[in-house]
Amino acid sequence: MVDDARGSDLQSGGLRSVLGTLRGGAWIWREMSSRVRLEERRRRCSERSLGRVEGGARGLVGGACGGWARWTGLGGFVSDLGEIRSGGGAGHARQKGGGGVLRSCSVLLCSNNFRLFCTQACVLDLHPSHFIVPELSPDTAFSYSSHKAVTEYKEAKALGVDTVPVLIGPVSYLLLSKPEKGAEKCFSTLSLLDKVLPVYKEVIAELKAAGASWIQFDEPTLVLDLESDKLQAFTKAYSELESSFSGLNVLVVSYFADVPAEAYKTLTGLNGISGFGFDLVRGTKTLDLVKSGFPSGKYLFAGVVDGRNIWANDLTVSLDTLNALEAVVGKDKLVVSTSCSLMHTAVDLVNETKLDDEIKSWLAFAAQKVVEVNALAKALAGQKDEAFFSANAAAQASRKSSPRVTNEEVQKAAAALRGSDHRRATNVSARLDAQQKKLNLPILPTTTIGSFPQTIELRRVRREYKAKKISEEEYVKAIKEEISKVVKLQEELDIDVLVHGEPERNDMVEYFGEQLSGFAFTANGWVQSYGSRCVKPPIIYGDVSRPKAMTVFWSSMAQSMTSRPMKGMLTGPVTILNWSFVRNDQPRFETCYQIALAIKKEVEDLEAAGINVIQIDEAALREGLPLRKSEHAFYLDWAVHSFRITNCEIKDTTQIHTHMCYSNFNDIIHSIIDMDADVITIENSRSDEKLLSVFREGVKYGAGIGPGVYDIHSPRIPSTEEIADRINKMLAVLESNILWVNPDCGLKTRKYAEVNPALTNMVAAAKQLRKELSSAK
Repeated sequence: MVDDARGSDLQSGGLRSVLGTLRGGAWIWREMSSRVRLEERRRRCSERSLGRVEGGARGLVGGACGGWARWTGLGGFVSDLGEIRSGGGAGHARQKGGGGVLRSCSVLLCSNNFRLFCTQACVLDLHPSHFIVPELSPDTAFSYSSHKAVTEYKEAKALGVDTVPVLIGPVSYLLLSKPEKGAEKCFSTLSLLDKVLPVYKEVIAELKAAGASWIQFDEPTLVLDLESDKLQAFTKAYSELESSFSGLNVLVVSYFADVPAEAYKTLTGLNGISGFGFDLVRGTKTLDLVKSGFPSGKYLFAGVVDGRNIWANDLTVSLDTLNALEAVVGKDKLVVSTSCSLMHTAVDLVNETKLDDEIKSWLAFAAQKVVEVNALAKALAGQKDEAFFSANAAAQASRKSSPRVTNEEVQKAAAALRGSDHRRATNVSARLDAQQKKLNLPILPTTTIGSFPQTIELRRVRREYKAKKISEEEYVKAIKEEISKVVKLQEELDIDVLVHGEPERNDMVEYFGEQLSGFAFTANGWVQSYGSRCVKPPIIYGDVSRPKAMTVFWSSMAQSMTSRPMKGMLTGPVTILNWSFVRNDQPRFETCYQIALAIKKEVEDLEAAGINVIQIDEAALREGLPLRKSEHAFYLDWAVHSFRITNCEIKDTTQIHTHMCYSNFNDIIHSIIDMDADVITIENSRSDEKLLSVFREGVKYGAGIGPGVYDIHSPRIPSTEEIADRINKMLAVLESNILWVNPDCGLKTRKYAEVNPALTNMVAAAKQLRKELSSAK
């Protein structure tokens, strides 16, 4: 997008143009404004509430420059490609803007996303955080019915703002779609390329007629391990579109990882393209490819400012990189850019008035990253802001030397972890026998995942305690009463293994981060997770340790209220890592090991306090997977190792549970088994019970397992018969002596009017199946 002052064109005067991205979109800065002017525009923009449209398609967010936006031609990243007719019937989601129907599901796409709502994470690390996945068939017909891209381009233009429309590229559109249920296995979504390209031509023609001079195509799938036929699809698609590009500047962008050599060759060989954008923060190998050869006369949009984290850029290092690239691509063809959309970072650091000044100096949110981009562009043009660069260098030095960052004791303990598997001494079968003797649970034991509904009154109590409007004594009394209510309810429902309901917790990561050293928290650092849902991730700035017990007080209190087993509830190290802004000055696995050691101490304290069942949630294990399958093994090795560290030294009689949700786990089932948990409860009902298919295919699993029997994300109350039917399907592939009965996930977002009957039916179904199993013997 262009600043509303509309400076000189990309071709003119040797000015360094700046490409950045703000919350789901791209803009081009054609005039290198002063830092003072940028700050003034940021302040003005922060005074407005600029709204957001469903699906992240338009991002008018109060950021660094008034009026910056993303004008997305195909709607919410993938799914809004006009009208899509696929011969769908009942149950198909109606596509916005037309009478056609499109079956779709929501999918996680970014490995640093926070709080997943959606399930089938087929590709990680692209943008935005989630997207709606079209389900396509050989009969799918595409037509151009939603003119969103053009409408919003004209809307901005009428306000005096010249934008760059951003469209999901045709090949990535198809590769990120999936075959409709029932389609033949041999069907490839890429076979629809010839059908979808005419729609792209219509969109391009209308944008051109509306006055657009630049169009950006996002092709994020270029960073994946693509076979030759898929790479050839890029050549075919852009050759077919080349005639439509006449009179336009066309930019093709990829991000979040290295572009492999063959993909780089294919991309830079495309016809009719004016420029190419790369993530050079996580794409260090791509940087080498650019240095070894870049097409003459093309623009390089160099993504040197990290768009996926909140750390201030090392401007000196970035400027050195840009100077080296200038020698390759030419003085007038280098464009300074963020590495990706800034939707993955918080909006503006100026709003953090309570954040520690030293830590604040190390940070840069979206507004500050835009200023960094502009400062680098000016420096390349010989207008270096020495004061700004000096302040940046001082902040970088402060971060490296601050005693708040480094804890030698923690680093030594984490380093000592290498070279050992950290497995419990006894195998899981023997442990389960020892645990059963102690716990004396029935066949098909029932439990819930952890949280119970958080009422308005409960949230008020936490809020007032945080604001110091009520005393600690009043707070403890209120939370104790809530725990007592939850425990009594579970006993009345006759649930076998209880939870305390987590009334003291605002968030399953922030709650622990607030009690661990090395974490900082923002007041307004919100990041979009999906739709209108946002989260406020903690910041891991230094070595992590646990100063004191975090959950023992509440878990012990809850256990004292019942004779039934009470689960201690913890968030696992990998989930804490993946749902935080993580320090970038050491490998992620080192930080994860530090967190694992902190959780290990908590596990051992819970055991010492008499808690015999401890759940260590790893909801985000799959999210951290690298984009390329060739890199999965290394990640899974240290992630699974981190989990095992947390419980490697406890007694055989202490039962370790873990919980996972929001993903398709079939392709990592062997890593899940390698976690060596005693029991795993796992999302199942929302993914058409795909989890069960791995057991039908012969995967052997000897630990306890509880595939979710009903979907807690819906207010719908499942019947006893429905739940019993699900359990029977599980019994067809799993032994009854390892099967647990539980919901898909925690009950925090539900109402008691929904929870009570659903759990009643769940327990009734379990009892019914117990009788049937007993009579069958």
